[in-house]
Amino acid sequence: MIYRFDPFELDVARFELRRGGTPVPVEPQVLSLLALLVANRDRMVSKDEIIEKIWNNRVVSEAAIASRIKSARKAIGDNGLQQRLVRTIHGRGFRFVGAVIFPAQPSAPAAPSDALKENALADRPSIAVLPLRLLGDAGPAAFLADALADELIADLSRLRWLFVIARGSSFRFREGPIDHQHIGQALGVRYCLTGSVALSDEGIFCAIDLVETASGGVIWAERYEDRVTNVHAMRRDIAANVVAALETSISLHESQLARSRDISQLSAWSAYHAGLDHMFRFNRADNQMAARLFDRAMQADPQFARACAGKSFTHFQNAFLGYDHDHAGQVDAAHRLAERAVQIDRLDPFCHFNMGRSLWLNGDLAGSLDWLEQATRISPSYAQGIYSKAWARTLSGAPEQGESDALLALRLSPLDPLRYAMIATCALSHVLRGDHGEAAILAERAARSPGAHKHIAVIAAIATHLAGRSDHCLRWLAAIRQSEPHYSGRDFLRSFPFAPGVARETIERALVDIGL
Repeated sequence: MIYRFDPFELDVARFELRRGGTPVPVEPQVLSLLALLVANRDRMVSKDEIIEKIWNNRVVSEAAIASRIKSARKAIGDNGLQQRLVRTIHGRGFRFVGAVIFPAQPSAPAAPSDALKENALADRPSIAVLPLRLLGDAGPAAFLADALADELIADLSRLRWLFVIARGSSFRFREGPIDHQHIGQALGVRYCLTGSVALSDEGIFCAIDLVETASGGVIWAERYEDRVTNVHAMRRDIAANVVAALETSISLHESQLARSRDISQLSAWSAYHAGLDHMFRFNRADNQMAARLFDRAMQADPQFARACAGKSFTHFQNAFLGYDHDHAGQVDAAHRLAERAVQIDRLDPFCHFNMGRSLWLNGDLAGSLDWLEQATRISPSYAQGIYSKAWARTLSGAPEQGESDALLALRLSPLDPLRYAMIATCALSHVLRGDHGEAAILAERAARSPGAHKHIAVIAAIATHLAGRSDHCLRWLAAIRQSEPHYSGRDFLRSFPFAPGVARETIERALVDIGL
């Protein structure tokens, strides 16, 4: 993943900052801080989160944070007076405010009226999928205009949190200029999915845009191209990728809408999406805030299955990352809430996903896989469900299948908040198959990614040890011990309960060898 803010490129995969194509010398800790800020450019990153992600929760002074921020600014031609790219939110944290070219930065929407804001916060997200526009003579690709829209309506309808307008209504807007505000008012929807199809020589070009109807602002956009002979494969790939992208993009935008409001004033859906935003930051303070927001959502709507599943996720995170000393109690709460969520809505993949993860913590990998399989049967493009299935398969001793699922999840959701974990799954798969060189490369890439937690650093230590890179291994071990002096291999195996067999023996032996 490469973030471009002229004249710089921040290459997360290579862990490198470049100016005009030339690498810029930057200390690793400063580069990690810059990556954290750029990756979360849509929000302020708190000082607590910086301490947890960059210093692994060690006690550091305000001066140390200020020093690293100063170095990050200097590396990208900014300073504390101008704050052109990195802005200080006094007493709270920092935010990257530069214009990022890739991943695509949506145009800033105009502020909707207060009435529309209230309506946007009142009900669950809604969308109309319009037939694609044909640009010129699309020839054999012309069928995509209706077929792709029809397929997307069916696939998006599987997202239980999203209200999708039926084809009979949305296809009425086939002709004439597209007026997103008019469509939003006529159909009562917050979002509109539009696009176009064109043919050039032997190639097909397809553009898809997600638009907020109140403002006309583009929330997400993507362009696809392929050869005419691959038109049907292209159709399937576009459908899968769009569904996965909207799962992330709409949730992110909904959380932005809810951010400025007091918790007590949030509707159930708004509180839920705001909770997701905090939940995926993977630190103790935000996990606690996510739990409070999910509680608010359940208070507003006691039969809100997704809020119940979200609260299960926060208990999973407490147990998985050791945020609470009562591990067994947190595991039990995660399972109990996931079970309740499934009882409320048996067709929501997010509920099945959390049920599978709760069983994973209990060491019931077969049961976990069964629930995760159900989640992906309900929604075949559900990237996080596919990723979790990858972990469960890897822990069960099937690393090849695990890597295959992880790579699919990465293709479906390249900007996913769990991207680092998907890469770590691939790394662990290579460890278990004896490909230690590739495992080390992937593991270190995962551990340096924004959001990566202590268990990912352990995978990096194991992989670099097995690859014979003792200096890298020692650095990862030092980082782990600085954040948690009493961390042991038992903690790792409690969070990743490998099934008895060769895979577990390999990991246990490696943990002993590196001194954990």
